Amino acid sequence: MKLEFEIGWMLADGGMMTRTCARAALAVILVASFSIAISPARGQSKSTDADSSAIRQVIADFIDAFNRHDAHAWAMPIAEDGDFTNVTGLYLHGRKDFEARFTELFSGRLKTAHRTATVRHIRFMTPDVAAVDADWELVGSKASDGSENPVRKGLFNFVVTRQNGHWMFAIFEESEFATAR
Repeated sequence: MKLEFEIGWMLADGGMMTRTCARAALAVILVASFSIAISPARGQSKSTDADSSAIRQVIADFIDAFNRHDAHAWAMPIAEDGDFTNVTGLYLHGRKDFEARFTELFSGRLKTAHRTATVRHIRFMTPDVAAVDADWELVGSKASDGSENPVRKGLFNFVVTRQNGHWMFAIFEESEFATAR
């Protein structure tokens, strides 16, 4: 308040030099305020870059485990109490249920499947929580009648949390893009 009053008084004085000085003082105050406001973001940037790289690596390892048809490794990034929902609406809770389901699928319908994923976006909600979107593509999966499915494409949505220094999937949802008709 006092600053506004003093600047207002200087401007009310009417002198050109006073107005110029007041504007310069206001500019300095604004620049200083802006610099202080963005300093935490600068410090966080290095951490965010490292965390983004770590999250991308977790997803790359996750996809690699799928392509090896290793249900245990595929389940490891899922938090112990993590939630998974697939394209059909199947809901699984916890790493153990997730691993059991994919042990079955890797010995059947996904036995020859190959998947790719490309991270679209990572948004940090807090330093230890991020939302991640990744495009995926799946080839070589089998339909329930044993015939090969066409190439399938979709989106993974993850909520990842840092737990004991590791990024884990607290929520993993899989959606599939509609095929053109």
